[in-house]
Amino acid sequence: MIIFAFGVFFLIITPGPGVLSTAGVGAAYGFKSGIRYVFGLFLGTNIVALLVISGLASVIFSYPIVRTICLFLSSIFFIYLSLKIIFKDANFNFLKSQTMPGIKHGIFLQLINPKAYIVNLSFYSGFVFYPTNFLTEILLKLLISNLIWIPIHLIWLHAGVLFYELPLSKTIKNIVRYLMAISLILVVILSLASA
Repeated sequence: MIIFAFGVFFLIITPGPGVLSTAGVGAAYGFKSGIRYVFGLFLGTNIVALLVISGLASVIFSYPIVRTICLFLSSIFFIYLSLKIIFKDANFNFLKSQTMPGIKHGIFLQLINPKAYIVNLSFYSGFVFYPTNFLTEILLKLLISNLIWIPIHLIWLHAGVLFYELPLSKTIKNIVRYLMAISLILVVILSLASA
């Protein structure tokens, strides 16, 4: 169980779309919007976990066209989030600040996030520590992974919010937002390159 907890910690803390976008949303929109977004990510990651545990994810992704569609949708969505973070104060109709990232954005990101499926697959198909009772093992794994997932994402949100709330110059805040957004775009480039 301890090895599983370490595995969860290191797989979740590494920068991926979820934690990078959490910090970016915190830096661009503050805590209130960020916490709604993190709650959406939390719901989304648990939906993905249930899809993986039930085997439904394997069935769905056994069709190559579904993988391609998810890669395309996730790339578009990551770029959309990046643009929202970069152009937070701009007056573009499709990026208006009234449509701050929230619960539905977090859920959607996790449902199309390839890392979410890969991580959950490694969590629930590996690290066997209770081989005599599958249900107990799955429930313990869900509990442990969520107990680790929540503080890690709140730490990343807090890091982003610090930049939002600190009395820094607008230039510094913009540089931080741009770096967060560029990091998300780099994730897209890397996923497309590996596909």
